[in-house]
Amino acid sequence: MNKTKTQKTITLAFTGASGMPYGMRLLEMLLAEHVRVYLLYSQVAQVVARQEMQISLPSRAKEAEEFLNRRFDVAEGQLRVFGREEWFSPVASGSNTTNAMVICPCTMGTLAAVAAGLNQKLIERAADVMLKENRQLILVTREMPFSVIHLENMLKLARSGAVIMPANPGFYHHPECLQDIVDFVVARILDHLGVAHTLMTRWGESE
Repeated sequence: MNKTKTQKTITLAFTGASGMPYGMRLLEMLLAEHVRVYLLYSQVAQVVARQEMQISLPSRAKEAEEFLNRRFDVAEGQLRVFGREEWFSPVASGSNTTNAMVICPCTMGTLAAVAAGLNQKLIERAADVMLKENRQLILVTREMPFSVIHLENMLKLARSGAVIMPANPGFYHHPECLQDIVDFVVARILDHLGVAHTLMTRWGESE
Protein backbone atom coordinates (compact mmCIF):
# COMPACT_ATOMS: atom_id res chain seq x y z
CA MET A 1 0.00 0.00 0.00
CA ASN A 2 1.33 3.42 -0.96
CA LYS A 3 1.91 5.67 2.07
CA THR A 4 3.43 8.66 0.23
CA LYS A 5 2.40 11.99 1.73
CA THR A 6 -0.47 13.68 -0.08
CA GLN A 7 0.34 16.87 -1.98
CA LYS A 8 -3.03 18.67 -2.24
CA THR A 9 -6.71 18.24 -1.47
CA ILE A 10 -9.39 18.02 -4.15
CA THR A 11 -13.14 17.71 -3.63
CA LEU A 12 -14.68 15.40 -6.22
CA ALA A 13 -18.43 15.03 -6.74
CA PHE A 14 -20.34 12.50 -8.82
CA THR A 15 -23.85 13.47 -9.90
CA GLY A 16 -26.46 11.57 -11.87
CA ALA A 17 -25.42 12.41 -15.43
CA SER A 18 -24.18 9.73 -17.79
CA GLY A 19 -20.39 9.62 -17.72
CA MET A 20 -19.48 7.77 -14.53
CA PRO A 21 -16.37 6.25 -16.20
CA TYR A 22 -14.93 9.78 -16.33
CA GLY A 23 -15.52 10.32 -12.63
CA MET A 24 -14.17 6.96 -11.50
CA ARG A 25 -11.07 7.27 -13.68
CA LEU A 26 -10.46 10.77 -12.34
CA LEU A 27 -10.74 9.45 -8.79
CA GLU A 28 -8.31 6.65 -9.61
CA MET A 29 -5.73 9.03 -11.08
CA LEU A 30 -5.97 11.57 -8.27
CA LEU A 31 -5.39 8.86 -5.70
CA ALA A 32 -2.52 7.40 -7.73
CA GLU A 33 -0.84 10.82 -7.65
CA HIS A 34 -1.20 10.99 -3.85
CA VAL A 35 -3.86 13.69 -3.87
CA ARG A 36 -6.15 13.74 -0.85
CA VAL A 37 -9.72 13.41 -2.14
CA TYR A 38 -12.96 14.44 -0.46
CA LEU A 39 -15.64 12.49 -2.34
CA LEU A 40 -19.35 13.30 -2.55
CA TYR A 41 -21.98 11.58 -4.67
CA SER A 42 -25.70 11.82 -5.18
CA GLN A 43 -28.24 9.02 -4.92
CA VAL A 44 -28.77 9.12 -8.68
CA ALA A 45 -25.00 8.82 -9.18
CA GLN A 46 -25.22 5.48 -7.43
CA VAL A 47 -27.82 4.38 -9.97
CA VAL A 48 -25.63 5.54 -12.87
CA ALA A 49 -22.58 3.76 -11.43
CA ARG A 50 -24.52 0.49 -11.42
CA GLN A 51 -25.90 1.07 -14.90
CA GLU A 52 -22.68 2.15 -16.61
CA MET A 53 -19.95 0.35 -14.65
CA GLN A 54 -21.67 -2.37 -12.61
CA ILE A 55 -20.32 -0.69 -9.48
CA SER A 56 -22.46 -0.59 -6.34
CA LEU A 57 -21.43 2.50 -4.41
CA PRO A 58 -22.47 2.09 -0.75
CA SER A 59 -24.88 4.63 0.70
CA ARG A 60 -23.03 4.90 4.02
CA ALA A 61 -19.92 7.07 3.88
CA LYS A 62 -17.74 4.77 6.00
CA GLU A 63 -18.65 1.72 3.92
CA ALA A 64 -17.95 3.69 0.75
CA GLU A 65 -14.49 4.64 2.01
CA GLU A 66 -13.67 1.03 2.81
CA PHE A 67 -14.97 -0.14 -0.58
CA LEU A 68 -13.01 2.44 -2.58
CA ASN A 69 -9.86 2.07 -0.48
CA ARG A 70 -9.85 -1.62 -1.36
CA ARG A 71 -10.62 -0.94 -5.01
CA PHE A 72 -7.78 1.56 -5.47
CA ASP A 73 -5.41 0.29 -2.75
CA VAL A 74 -4.77 3.68 -1.18
CA ALA A 75 -3.42 4.77 2.16
CA GLU A 76 -5.91 5.21 4.98
CA GLY A 77 -7.01 8.83 5.26
CA GLN A 78 -6.17 9.78 1.67
CA LEU A 79 -9.79 9.31 0.60
CA ARG A 80 -12.71 10.58 2.64
CA VAL A 81 -16.33 10.12 1.63
CA PHE A 82 -19.06 12.36 3.03
CA GLY A 83 -22.78 11.75 3.19
CA ARG A 84 -25.24 13.96 1.33
CA GLU A 85 -26.40 15.66 4.54
CA GLU A 86 -23.06 15.77 6.36
CA TRP A 87 -23.06 19.51 6.93
CA PHE A 88 -20.16 19.42 9.39
CA SER A 89 -17.81 18.01 6.75
CA PRO A 90 -14.79 20.12 5.70
CA VAL A 91 -16.22 20.84 2.23
CA ALA A 92 -19.14 22.79 3.73
CA SER A 93 -16.98 25.68 4.96
CA GLY A 94 -14.55 28.12 3.41
CA SER A 95 -12.38 27.81 6.51
CA ASN A 96 -11.21 24.47 5.13
CA THR A 97 -8.45 24.96 2.56
CA THR A 98 -9.50 22.52 -0.16
CA ASN A 99 -7.48 23.40 -3.28
CA ALA A 100 -10.16 22.77 -5.90
CA MET A 101 -13.41 20.98 -6.69
CA VAL A 102 -14.50 18.96 -9.70
CA ILE A 103 -18.07 17.85 -10.39
CA CYS A 104 -17.67 14.95 -12.80
CA PRO A 105 -20.06 14.11 -14.33
CA CYS A 106 -22.20 17.19 -13.75
CA THR A 107 -25.94 17.15 -14.41
CA MET A 108 -27.74 20.20 -15.76
CA GLY A 109 -29.75 20.22 -12.53
CA THR A 110 -26.60 20.51 -10.43
CA LEU A 111 -25.24 23.14 -12.81
CA ALA A 112 -28.44 25.17 -12.42
CA ALA A 113 -28.41 24.86 -8.63
CA VAL A 114 -24.80 26.04 -8.40
CA ALA A 115 -25.48 28.90 -10.82
CA ALA A 116 -28.42 29.98 -8.66
CA GLY A 117 -26.40 29.84 -5.46
CA LEU A 118 -28.57 27.15 -3.90
CA ASN A 119 -27.19 25.25 -0.93
CA GLN A 120 -29.85 22.62 -0.35
CA LYS A 121 -27.41 19.71 -0.89
CA LEU A 122 -23.83 19.27 0.22
CA ILE A 123 -22.51 19.12 -3.37
CA GLU A 124 -24.11 22.50 -4.10
CA ARG A 125 -22.74 23.97 -0.87
CA ALA A 126 -19.24 22.69 -1.58
CA ALA A 127 -19.34 24.27 -5.05
CA ASP A 128 -20.65 27.53 -3.60
CA VAL A 129 -17.71 27.56 -1.18
CA MET A 130 -15.28 27.25 -4.08
CA LEU A 131 -16.82 30.24 -5.85
CA LYS A 132 -17.05 32.50 -2.82
CA GLU A 133 -13.46 31.71 -1.80
CA ASN A 134 -12.18 32.24 -5.37
CA ARG A 135 -10.93 28.67 -5.60
CA GLN A 136 -10.95 26.44 -8.65
CA LEU A 137 -14.28 24.87 -9.58
CA ILE A 138 -14.51 22.60 -12.64
CA LEU A 139 -17.85 21.38 -13.96
CA VAL A 140 -17.59 18.43 -16.34
CA THR A 141 -20.96 18.71 -18.01
CA ARG A 142 -22.57 15.75 -19.76
CA GLU A 143 -25.59 16.59 -21.88
CA MET A 144 -26.48 17.12 -25.53
CA PRO A 145 -27.80 19.20 -27.01
CA PHE A 146 -27.62 22.17 -24.62
CA SER A 147 -30.72 24.31 -24.20
CA VAL A 148 -30.55 28.09 -23.92
CA ILE A 149 -31.12 27.68 -20.17
CA HIS A 150 -28.13 25.32 -19.92
CA LEU A 151 -25.92 27.71 -21.87
CA GLU A 152 -26.99 30.71 -19.83
CA ASN A 153 -26.22 28.86 -16.60
CA MET A 154 -22.79 27.90 -17.96
CA LEU A 155 -22.09 31.50 -18.94
CA LYS A 156 -23.14 32.73 -15.51
CA LEU A 157 -20.79 30.27 -13.82
CA ALA A 158 -17.93 31.00 -16.21
CA ARG A 159 -18.27 34.70 -15.38
CA SER A 160 -18.16 33.75 -11.70
CA GLY A 161 -14.81 31.98 -12.18
CA ALA A 162 -15.82 28.38 -12.76
CA VAL A 163 -14.33 26.28 -15.56
CA ILE A 164 -16.94 24.64 -17.79
CA MET A 165 -15.41 21.52 -19.29
CA PRO A 166 -17.87 19.43 -21.33
CA ALA A 167 -16.82 15.81 -21.64
CA ASN A 168 -15.90 16.19 -25.32
CA PRO A 169 -13.02 13.87 -26.27
CA GLY A 170 -10.52 14.69 -29.00
CA PHE A 171 -9.26 12.20 -31.55
CA TYR A 172 -5.88 13.56 -32.61
CA HIS A 173 -4.22 11.11 -30.21
CA HIS A 174 -5.74 8.23 -32.26
CA PRO A 175 -7.75 6.43 -29.55
CA GLU A 176 -7.88 2.68 -29.99
CA CYS A 177 -10.46 1.83 -27.34
CA LEU A 178 -13.09 3.35 -25.09
CA GLN A 179 -10.57 3.77 -22.26
CA ASP A 180 -8.44 6.02 -24.48
CA ILE A 181 -11.45 8.29 -25.02
CA VAL A 182 -12.17 8.43 -21.29
CA ASP A 183 -8.52 9.14 -20.56
CA PHE A 184 -8.47 12.10 -22.95
CA VAL A 185 -11.14 13.92 -20.94
CA VAL A 186 -9.61 12.95 -17.59
CA ALA A 187 -6.20 14.12 -18.77
CA ARG A 188 -7.57 17.59 -19.57
CA ILE A 189 -9.14 17.80 -16.11
CA LEU A 190 -5.86 16.79 -14.47
CA ASP A 191 -4.03 19.42 -16.52
CA HIS A 192 -6.30 22.13 -15.14
CA LEU A 193 -5.79 20.81 -11.61
CA GLY A 194 -2.02 20.78 -12.04
CA VAL A 195 -1.82 17.05 -11.34
CA ALA A 196 0.81 15.08 -13.26
CA HIS A 197 -0.22 12.24 -15.55
CA THR A 198 0.84 10.21 -18.58
CA LEU A 199 -2.63 9.33 -19.84
CA MET A 200 -2.18 10.57 -23.39
CA THR A 201 0.29 11.94 -25.90
CA ARG A 202 -0.05 15.72 -26.00
CA TRP A 203 -0.56 17.73 -29.16
CA GLY A 204 2.79 18.20 -30.93
CA GLU A 205 4.51 15.45 -28.99
CA SER A 206 5.76 12.29 -30.71
CA GLU A 207 4.53 8.87 -29.69
